[in-house]
Amino acid sequence: MDEKNQETSNMEAQISYSILALISFFGLVSTIETTIVSREIPAKEMIRVGLVHNMNSTHGKVAASCISMALFDFYDTHAHYRTRLSLHTRDPKDDIVAAASAVLDLMEDEEVHAILGPQWSSQAKFVNDLGVKAQVPVISFSATSPFLSPRQRPYFVRTAYDDSSQVGALAAVVQAYGWREITLVYEDTDYGNGLVPYLVDAFQEVDAWISYRSVIPSSPEDIDIVKELNKLLMIQTRVFLVHMTAVIGSRFFVLASEAGMMSEEFAWIVTDGLSSLLDPVSSKALYSMQGVLGVRPHVPPLESRGDFVERWRKLYAERNPHDKIADLSLFGLWAYDTITALAFAGEMAWEPAKSRYLKPNTSRNNLDFSSIGISEIGPKLLDEILSVKFQGLSGEFHLPNGELQPIAFEIFNVVGQREEIIGYWTSARGLSPELNVSTKVCNRALANDLKPPTWPGNTLKPPKGWVMPMLGKKLKIGVPKKDGFKEFFKIEWDPHTGAPSYSGFTHDMFLEVLEALPFAVPHQYVPYVDESRQRAGTCDDMLYKIKLQEFDAVVGDTTIVANRSSYVDFTLPYSESGVAMVVAIKDDERRNMWIFLKPMSWNLWLTTGLAFISTGFIVWLLEHRTNEEFRGCRSQQIGLILWFSFSTLVFAHREKVANNLTRLVLTVWVFVVLILTQSYTANLSSLLTVQRLTPKFMDVQDLIRNGYFVGYQGGCFVRELLVRELNFNESKLIPYRSAEEYHEALSKGSENGGVAAIFDELPYLKVLLAKYCNKYKIVGPTYKTGGLGFAFPLRSPLVSYISRAVLKVTQDKAKMDAIEGRYFRGQSSCPEQDAAIFSDNLSLSVYSFGGLFIITGVVSVSSVLLYVVLFFQSNWPSSSAIRLGDRSLRSKFLETTSNFFREHRLLGCPWKDGSKIALTSQFRSMEASTNNDVGVTARRQNKKERPLLMMHV
Repeated sequence: MDEKNQETSNMEAQISYSILALISFFGLVSTIETTIVSREIPAKEMIRVGLVHNMNSTHGKVAASCISMALFDFYDTHAHYRTRLSLHTRDPKDDIVAAASAVLDLMEDEEVHAILGPQWSSQAKFVNDLGVKAQVPVISFSATSPFLSPRQRPYFVRTAYDDSSQVGALAAVVQAYGWREITLVYEDTDYGNGLVPYLVDAFQEVDAWISYRSVIPSSPEDIDIVKELNKLLMIQTRVFLVHMTAVIGSRFFVLASEAGMMSEEFAWIVTDGLSSLLDPVSSKALYSMQGVLGVRPHVPPLESRGDFVERWRKLYAERNPHDKIADLSLFGLWAYDTITALAFAGEMAWEPAKSRYLKPNTSRNNLDFSSIGISEIGPKLLDEILSVKFQGLSGEFHLPNGELQPIAFEIFNVVGQREEIIGYWTSARGLSPELNVSTKVCNRALANDLKPPTWPGNTLKPPKGWVMPMLGKKLKIGVPKKDGFKEFFKIEWDPHTGAPSYSGFTHDMFLEVLEALPFAVPHQYVPYVDESRQRAGTCDDMLYKIKLQEFDAVVGDTTIVANRSSYVDFTLPYSESGVAMVVAIKDDERRNMWIFLKPMSWNLWLTTGLAFISTGFIVWLLEHRTNEEFRGCRSQQIGLILWFSFSTLVFAHREKVANNLTRLVLTVWVFVVLILTQSYTANLSSLLTVQRLTPKFMDVQDLIRNGYFVGYQGGCFVRELLVRELNFNESKLIPYRSAEEYHEALSKGSENGGVAAIFDELPYLKVLLAKYCNKYKIVGPTYKTGGLGFAFPLRSPLVSYISRAVLKVTQDKAKMDAIEGRYFRGQSSCPEQDAAIFSDNLSLSVYSFGGLFIITGVVSVSSVLLYVVLFFQSNWPSSSAIRLGDRSLRSKFLETTSNFFREHRLLGCPWKDGSKIALTSQFRSMEASTNNDVGVTARRQNKKERPLLMMHV
């Protein structure tokens, strides 16, 4: 720990000695005190202000001239003010330590109350700490790094725009032209690095990203820039966003132009640091930037600015007689407005009693900065600066949150030696061709929101933003060599030249897609074959060649599945797909001698028979007491029940019915019989006249359970589906390669060396069904896949363009019909296919007539119940008719029931004729006696009433 402390002390001592040496050096330099006061009106009070800036740079010379004019103009207008600004200038060049030393010297020796500068953001970080220590405002009109925030540094004031304020405009330009990938080129300085995180966030909001970062050294040699340019040529992205100062950026664009990177396939965007308005660049550099787009803050036009520019040019020429007159930059306008604001604030904050520093009771030490005094007027001066508001040369001067806020940004295009404004961007309106266009905020920027720019290569066509990484070479597209199903992709080699030719549905689709693209894609097919021109591997192997960078794409009948998408990107499918099962169909059922039983299922046959018998029984039950045609011995009545019920099938019953309840039951039943017979007749006619094709297998589980062999297309992903998802035994899987092999295997069957079913994708199965009409059928579920698509490397920007072109082609019905007709139309016509009906179950079931059976059942049961109730009501014995000791409800019920079934006991068929005659005579005499008794009773009650008992004798 002691060694570390000693090391730290030594480092602090070295830094302090360096600062003291620089202070001594600056002490030898004469101090420039500029007091702009009219000789006739002497200044009463001097407000000392330190100016820390590189006066030998173009930027410094422009700023110095603007500051000098600002002092003269302000006090010429405000001659009555009692204060004057006294500038004490230090020139630290571009050194950070020198800037800190210069500020320290100004605070110790000059006791300045404000610091103007320094020029760079890296210098301002250290200077700001000294400002906080001495309570002296540090006011910068050129330190634009987002890392310097007035919110975090209380004595830092930025009278310029934060660099991060332009990222919204940059993202809107990228979004307007549909670019998704951007290469960021920036210098390795605080200025360059500070904007990177803000750009990343802004591009993410418009669904774009920075795919590559090219970092240029802070003090690069030409060879360093050339190396980075060579790297940029090897990547796909052709949209470059350059964030540099003019010193480095000018050299960068000159070398980029010499490298041929300002052609029509490139798009260049620059930030405000490279605008000629913000930081002048040479004419040579500007000529190298033809077609570049850029953003810069918008400066509202003012009439007074024209006179100011003329006066400034004269002053600049007088001060720099050996230099070419530079363009007035926005930094110069900010410097002018900063002096004006500071002069206003000084007048408002000045108190003569507080014109000096409060010195601490310590002697100045070479290793300690605690001897720096505290400005008494500094805090008040800071408050006044933040509250100043006026119309300056750069626009409205106001410092909310301690810094200037931009009103709008201009989108410019470098054409010739000028920068043409093609549009504007504001946070409220987004992009617009004119600044004062009253439009609402749009969720998406469009190229129509800008005037058409001229792009690199002097073209009006916007660059697509990417190319293939191998410049000068064609796109290498892998294509499959197929042994079967050549309707999709076919390769033929010329026997004389050996040159391959290509055809097929997939090949033609790809050519149509390329035609639909708004740009050309040079390409060449590379067959995926071995030395003997046979297929070199599976489809997965061919796709993996893209990841190995042996192919730039794969065009074939490749299916989009999840595991493949981990190493390639697919376009949208150009054909729907899915895996299904095909099985053979049974022979024509018209050869079956029992075909007359087929129209109805066995359960319907059984249900119909039971309905016939039950209906006949109910009719007999309702009629046999009053209708002599329904009487007789048991065997005769049973035969009558069966005869009557089945005779209704052909409406041949001749027995008359007398009971209204019977008529109701028969009416409903005859309607049911009519429907049954008509349905049976229609179905039987169809069976006898139309060909019926029934699949031999219906369920995948039946194939697995019985151990049948199944086939699939070799070299595709279907095998993995059968094994992993459907749980087939691998030993039961047989690969095939063509529709002809499928046909042969299915014809043999699993028992004879073939297969019971074929699993493949729908496009191939449709080819099989079209070739062999009415022999096979797709059954069971369809296992969805992503369809057939084209494959490209992961995150290839070509995918989105190809996908959009696929949509254009597939939605054009005429074009799709033409492509499909060339390969599939000849196979799609089957002579007998229209007359064939594929059906899994041709028989009618009980469910089809369930409603009818329920209706007739309800009517029949209701009629029987009503009949029984009426019988019991009319035949219920009175109490006087029963013996005195047996008058219970049970006895009455048994007596009535006995009467109901009495006829059943009497109507037997004896074995002897004599007994039969005697019994018949006995029955007739009993019937006559009963009728007489009942008739007398009825006549006494009501002559018009006929007793119901008469019906039951």
